[in-house]
Amino acid sequence: QVQLVESGGGLVQAGGSLRLSCAASGRTFSTYIAGWFRQAPGKEREFVAAITWNGGRTLYQDSVKDRFTISRDNAKNTMYLRMNSLKPEDTAVYYCAVDMSVVVRRAPANYDYWGQGTQVTVSS
Repeated sequence: QVQLVESGGGLVQAGGSLRLSCAASGRTFSTYIAGWFRQAPGKEREFVAAITWNGGRTLYQDSVKDRFTISRDNAKNTMYLRMNSLKPEDTAVYYCAVDMSVVVRRAPANYDYWGQGTQVTVSS
């Protein structure tokens, strides 16, 4: 079991920044691929970014590639998502998740453990 708790969401104006955190506990977080997803009202959950266990490879959704940065600190069992130049269309509940495989993947169904989510609202 891996327990994940997101924090750092909130209300921000367009063009602003936020940093989300995902604190992990339980089984060894540092050995797993981890990712961020988001779900807006009435829409399916979508992939945002993922990172390998050592941070050596990252993968982003095209719409956030030049604005968001995923990172992790395994010593703290924490993953981060730095979000810059936020847009109203970034408004969603953001979830962190862990994938126990060795391949970085985008599909939510491939991820084994999920947090409860944190709301990000970007006003225009």
